Amino acid sequence: MIDLKIVRDDPDLVRASQRARGEDPGLVDALLEADAERRSAIVEADTLRSEQKALGKQVGKAQGEEKQALLAKGKELAEKVKAAVARQAEAEAATTRAHRAISNIVAPQAPAGGEDDYVVLEHVGEIREIENPKDHLELGESLGLLDMERGAKVSGSRFYFLTGQGAFLQLGLLNMAAQKAAANGFQLMIPPVLVRPEVMEGTGFLGAHADEVYHLDKDDDLYLVGTSEVPLAGYHMDEILDLSDGPKRYAGWSTCFRREAGSYGKDTRGIIRVHQFDKVEGFVYCKPEDAEAEHQRLLNWEKEMLAAIDVPYRVIDVAGGDLGSSAARKYDCEAWLPTQNTYRELTSTSNCTTFQARRLSIRYRDSNGKPQVAATLNGTLATTRWLVAILENHQQPDGSVKLPPELAKFVGTDVLTPQ
Repeated sequence: MIDLKIVRDDPDLVRASQRARGEDPGLVDALLEADAERRSAIVEADTLRSEQKALGKQVGKAQGEEKQALLAKGKELAEKVKAAVARQAEAEAATTRAHRAISNIVAPQAPAGGEDDYVVLEHVGEIREIENPKDHLELGESLGLLDMERGAKVSGSRFYFLTGQGAFLQLGLLNMAAQKAAANGFQLMIPPVLVRPEVMEGTGFLGAHADEVYHLDKDDDLYLVGTSEVPLAGYHMDEILDLSDGPKRYAGWSTCFRREAGSYGKDTRGIIRVHQFDKVEGFVYCKPEDAEAEHQRLLNWEKEMLAAIDVPYRVIDVAGGDLGSSAARKYDCEAWLPTQNTYRELTSTSNCTTFQARRLSIRYRDSNGKPQVAATLNGTLATTRWLVAILENHQQPDGSVKLPPELAKFVGTDVLTPQ
């Protein structure tokens, strides 16, 4: 959630952010009305409770008919208190719903516009000229790395088997990411991939894109995560952190699940858009004033990983209208795919400011010992989709794939050849 004080003090700022996202600015007014009702209900309930307390003292001193009259008045007042407390609870619940309906405030530096209005910040690497390139699926099948047909037979469309060297390729890639993360001060975590509703909702994934999330609702009421960002955000839920020595950094290695609702007909070939994949995700807790610098560090760590797989890519600053509800600003790194003649997303890093931590009640103590809301950030360090860029950019004329040296050390081979 955003800071309610900002909504009260500068509602136009929040309305402008809502418009930048393409969302309803009227939600700001709904929240202000709900907040006013809540504060009115609190005052009424507190006033009546004070009257009830004062009346109780009078009853203790009164006798006879006076006492009976006061007791009758007390009974009437008790009913009013009960009604006022119920009104307060209802008003607080309404305010919380209205508050959670508003997305994070878009950073002023984020580009204006929607999905196609990103700003390219830089291009890295040289695009190789590849004559008659094969796409990753053709390469994967010819090299015995990938079996989509049997994946669909076992689990349905958008599922797959990574086989033989394909499995080693993914394990090597993710292990390299884990090792690099640890070297950069991240604590490696293998988190649960099923989380409670309050954790999934707290990270902002049950809003507009709730239909992307798998839900086990019959007996368990648990959600399958689409990124280890979710359990890592919940890791310190309802805690006060010690950030006196700097940010807390975690790297979560997990299998991830996405329903890909609304993507019918998109990227159905191969493993670009699938229901299950593995990922190493960086996650950071820090003081709000350190979040912008930490966001840049996350981007730099992503670039370090991309350098190790030696693929050409570009960095984009994502426009406000294409941000997830939790993010105030987001950078994507998109790798060049020769067979598509375009760039496709490999990494994403988001500064969520205090939005998630406020929902999950994650705080730290400032220099005066007073609890303050922390900031959270996340960023992709490696994922299954990277195999697409690796295979297509490093294919050789004889149909093999020559791996970049740093990655090859983790895979256990320099060249992927038919088995």
